[in-house]
Amino acid sequence: MLNEAIILAGGFGTRLRSVINDVPKPMAPVNEKPFLDYLLQYLSSYGIKKIVLSVGFLSEKIIEQYGNQYKGIPISYSIEKEPLGTGGGIRLAMQQCTGEHVLVLNGDSFFDINLKSFYNHHEEMLADCSLALRKADNAARYGTIELGDLDLITAFKEKNGEEKPGTINAGIYLLNRETFLEETPSEKNFSIEKDFFETHIKQLNLYGFCYDGYFIDIGIPEDFNKAQNDFKAFKY
Repeated sequence: MLNEAIILAGGFGTRLRSVINDVPKPMAPVNEKPFLDYLLQYLSSYGIKKIVLSVGFLSEKIIEQYGNQYKGIPISYSIEKEPLGTGGGIRLAMQQCTGEHVLVLNGDSFFDINLKSFYNHHEEMLADCSLALRKADNAARYGTIELGDLDLITAFKEKNGEEKPGTINAGIYLLNRETFLEETPSEKNFSIEKDFFETHIKQLNLYGFCYDGYFIDIGIPEDFNKAQNDFKAFKY
C-alpha cells in the first residue's frame, strides 16, 4: 500500500519574484488558494495517510497555513536549517517515514497521473526507484531520459536548450525508503537527480513510467499565469 508522501516545498521561487515575493513558491496563489492546496487535495483523493512537507525558505508561512493536518491527513514538517538540495531535503524528510515505499512530489509542479497505477508498476518491477515521466513536445527547459527494455532507465541527458521533443522527468518519484537511506549521505546538500539517480543508474533498479496526464510547472511567470485558468477545472 502507498501511504506516505513527501512534498518538496522549500523552493526560493527566484524566477517568480516578479509575481510573488512574500511566500515560498509552493504557496503561490492560484485562484486565491495556495498551489500546495491542489497537491494536498490530489494526495487526499488517493488515500494517502501521512504527508511530510520538506520546508526551508519562509517555512513559517507554510506551517502557519496548514498546521498539523489537512482534511484529517496528518502533516509533519522536515525543516532545513541550511539548503540541502532535492536529495538532502528528501533524505531528511524520509527519516519521518516508516513504510517500505515513499512517494515524493515537487511542490511547484502538478502532474495528473494515476498514483495507484504508478505504485503497481513500481511493485511489479521490484524497482528501487521509479520516476513518472512525460513526453514533451519541447523539452528545452528540461533534461531528458532514455528508456530500455521494460521501462528500465538507461540514460539521463542534460538539458541543452534545444527545442525538440523528449521524455522528461516530471517530478514524481517512488523510492524504496531503506535503499535510499542506505545509499545517500546524511546531512549533506545533494541533488537527487544528479547525485543519486545518475550515479546509481547501474547499481539500482531505476524505472521510468510514461504518462500523458496534464502537467504544469509554475516555476516561471508564464506558466504560473496559465495555471490560474487551468485550475478552475481542477477535478480532485
